[in-house]
Amino acid sequence: MPEPMAARGRVTILDVAAAAGVSRQTVTRAMNDMAEIAPATRERVLQVARELRYRPSRFGRDLVSGRRRTIALVVHSLINPYYPELASAVVGAAARCGWNVVLADSRHASSPKQLLADLGEQADVVVGYLGAIPPDHRGDLLPLVVIDGDAGSGHAVVRFDAAAAMADLAGHLAGAGVRHPVMAVPGSGNARAREFAAAMARHQVPVRVLTYPEHGAGADGDPTRSGGEDLDGGISVAAALVREIQSGAAATDAVLGFNDLTACGLLKGFRRAGVAVPDQVRVAGIDGLSLGTVVSPELTTLALDLDEVAEHAVDLAIEIFDGRTGPGETEGTARQVSHRLLVRESA
Repeated sequence: MPEPMAARGRVTILDVAAAAGVSRQTVTRAMNDMAEIAPATRERVLQVARELRYRPSRFGRDLVSGRRRTIALVVHSLINPYYPELASAVVGAAARCGWNVVLADSRHASSPKQLLADLGEQADVVVGYLGAIPPDHRGDLLPLVVIDGDAGSGHAVVRFDAAAAMADLAGHLAGAGVRHPVMAVPGSGNARAREFAAAMARHQVPVRVLTYPEHGAGADGDPTRSGGEDLDGGISVAAALVREIQSGAAATDAVLGFNDLTACGLLKGFRRAGVAVPDQVRVAGIDGLSLGTVVSPELTTLALDLDEVAEHAVDLAIEIFDGRTGPGETEGTARQVSHRLLVRESA
């Protein structure tokens, strides 16, 4: 078998055909799981492709054409302004490297497996919030970069670290005299709640957790028109807390939202009830969205630098595509972005 092509330039379909002793058409059939090819031949071609770190060229793009490559960005919901802000940052980072971006909203996919299959026809690398990755996914053929992922997932990840910022927020709230904090989370949002509770515990202040439905609905009952279930979730948590405060059932002097959208819902709910923020209840969020600067009072938040997130994600994607990180080497390949506390008017 010829030497790996990484040292001699990008591997082409002709390299794979020569190494496997087959025609270019046979390589195309094997890579696309087409008929008219013997199973043993298909497996031999795929094995050679893996060893040479070859990845097929989507849309029939030729390496010598100079055309731009494509990243597929997967987000959870374009209703949440976090994802459009992230998408803008990824598009900018990719454009600076000569790459295109296609966007997919995972809410509209029939399954994670089908989503990846569809994106495999459109992109060279998939980046984003990928949820349940099919266990049989062939990362050597369609590489993945998971945003806000687990470094032990077996895929390249961009990790978020909120520990230092959460500790700063806990110190800020404790220093301001907060003794009855609450965290508002969706049903699956307990990891952030545990981080907040641990940070406040270092100040001997317990945290109470209130949950809201992950899939809220708008006034007409349609969840796709709710304006974001986290906004509605924040409003509902604020209403519950107001009822507790008015009845004397429980005291609350600060609330941390699961994200900035939840926190904006909290601000809206408290304003409706005539509860002054921050005089009666302090409110903070997580994400650092520009939305937090146009609400009143302006939102205190644990902010992410989304440009930094995008730069890391795109850099990892290109690194994998170029063969600098090969098959089986992406596990443990991680970049980390830390939150930072931005103290504004709400807390």
